[in-house]
Amino acid sequence: MSVERRGLMFVLSSPSGAGKTTLSRLLIEQMPGLKMSVSATTRPMRPGEVNGRDYLFVDPARFKEMVDRNELLEWATVFDNSYGTPRDPVEAALSAGQDVLFDIDWQGTQQLREKARADVVSVFILPPSAADLEKRLHTRAQDSDAIIRSRMSRATHELSHWAEYDYIVINHAVDDAFAEVQSILKAERLKRERRTGLTTFVRELQRQLGN
Repeated sequence: MSVERRGLMFVLSSPSGAGKTTLSRLLIEQMPGLKMSVSATTRPMRPGEVNGRDYLFVDPARFKEMVDRNELLEWATVFDNSYGTPRDPVEAALSAGQDVLFDIDWQGTQQLREKARADVVSVFILPPSAADLEKRLHTRAQDSDAIIRSRMSRATHELSHWAEYDYIVINHAVDDAFAEVQSILKAERLKRERRTGLTTFVRELQRQLGN
């Protein structure tokens, strides 16, 4: 007998460059039953990105409409661009027992928690040091020195929210950090209150034992 369960919202947050995008990719590749939340954004599409796969690219007017109509579970403006999570696909996935992975910041995590606390599991990824974080940002070679300085400054503010998260993972090495994040997800999937089919399962077990 299988046990039905409700899906969960698995949130990864970190300062830019601390490794959450890499960890998110590994989770999607190696954890069945987990899908990536596709955010709507007003930022321009980058080379190699696909609309609907990487992001839902919308103009500012459409984004404002989504906010006004309460079509977003969370949203925030970061570096002059807006990002938000469409509500309907997430709620459909959770009801079907599928988990949804979020790569969002502390603001989005707060909003998710306010709207669906029981469904949210949050993990904050820390770099091992400030020097390591700066090195990773330079290694990516995606941003100018000015943007890197801005991201380092923003990291200080983001770190102040670490205690709001359920779990903290220090990313010394990607393999080790991934193993920790994977363990968190596996354990959260087994929580009694999330396994909606347990009552039926136990009653059937009791019936069998009574025969």
